[in-house]
Amino acid sequence: MSAVEEIRVRGDRLWESLMALARIGATERGGVRRLALTDEDRQARELVVEWCRGAGLAVTVDRIGNIFARREGDRPDEPPVLGGSHIDTQPSGGRFDGNYGVLAMLEVVRTLDDYGIRTRAPVELAIWTNEEGTRFQPVMMGSGVFAGIFPLEQMLRRTDLDGRSVGAELKRIGFAGQAPCGEREIGAYFEAHIEQGPVLEDREKTIGVVTGVMGLRWFQVTVTGQDAHAGPTPMHLRRDAMLAAAHVVDGVNRIACGHGPHGRATVGYLQVKPNSINVVPGEVRFSIDVRHADDSALDAMESEMRERCAAIADATGTRIAIGDLSRFAPTRFDPGMIQGVRAAAERLRLSHMDIVSGAGHDAVHLAAIAPTGMIFVPCEGGISHNESENARPEDLEAGCNVLLHALLERAGKS
Repeated sequence: MSAVEEIRVRGDRLWESLMALARIGATERGGVRRLALTDEDRQARELVVEWCRGAGLAVTVDRIGNIFARREGDRPDEPPVLGGSHIDTQPSGGRFDGNYGVLAMLEVVRTLDDYGIRTRAPVELAIWTNEEGTRFQPVMMGSGVFAGIFPLEQMLRRTDLDGRSVGAELKRIGFAGQAPCGEREIGAYFEAHIEQGPVLEDREKTIGVVTGVMGLRWFQVTVTGQDAHAGPTPMHLRRDAMLAAAHVVDGVNRIACGHGPHGRATVGYLQVKPNSINVVPGEVRFSIDVRHADDSALDAMESEMRERCAAIADATGTRIAIGDLSRFAPTRFDPGMIQGVRAAAERLRLSHMDIVSGAGHDAVHLAAIAPTGMIFVPCEGGISHNESENARPEDLEAGCNVLLHALLERAGKS
């Protein structure tokens, strides 16, 4: 075994960094509430920037607030190899979603310093602004602006529920940077992440070699029937919007099950009017979230959903209107990057499997402009976007070692 193959990260240092960051915005139930561009986000950014500078990295911030911490390579003109994620959270989020990818990259840089290893290409840690999309929409905002998918000025004007804009809040917290967004070549991008699902744990695998991210389509559905008294109105004369909605919910679940193993369909929220115990509902509004790893399967699932809704409307005497909310095509990661992650897991003798991500990540946008790969590690019970989100230190360490070796192979050792 060569000297490079023997290098390993310090799992204890990685864990300590994760726990220190988790104290900013910590909740009583053990989670984290650190929404984008809040005071808690500012504190977290300042802490990680302090750590980066302590590791000798040169820090820059672009106009959407993305942070880049650069470790120079022996060939500064080569495109940098990036690794990172985000540090904003859900309102009742966990300690690892996004944060792990950022601090795993920091641990990689610290490890390279520990071993005195110089890379050929520069290496950069990236922290993307507003990945979660909780306070400001859209999701994955910072990486989307960087990749040229979202217009910068339009994103700076986006406001939260209190009317505060992204641009004003970036200035308020001191992270309205001057560096241009994008406008430079990226050699490659790696993102380490907890799986946010139960597959790795169920299959007893330590590393997920992520081959891509499912495409998604979000719909807003409005079912219109007729309000009626629950007592005097016979069942066969009702135009029950709730009954129609219930058939749709069951139908989209059946559609997803018929497009396995990657089919997903979810009704995430539902509003009923007039929402009274003794009134037949006259209107129901709800969401449908449809996902699949294949575009043709997404087309088929949407077509089946629309046909089923039309049949249900006819059978129940209701009207069903379907509006588009969002569409993302499936993302397929670079074959060379996928193989690089797989090879690193094999060299480290870690159990692994290929996996498709059901959740969106900043890597989706980076894949549009650079070779991109992701590394998953298990999370307890598959639970994420939840204060009880948890991951084992040894799994986090293993994923960080895969990141180290895959990135070092890509950046090259001088």
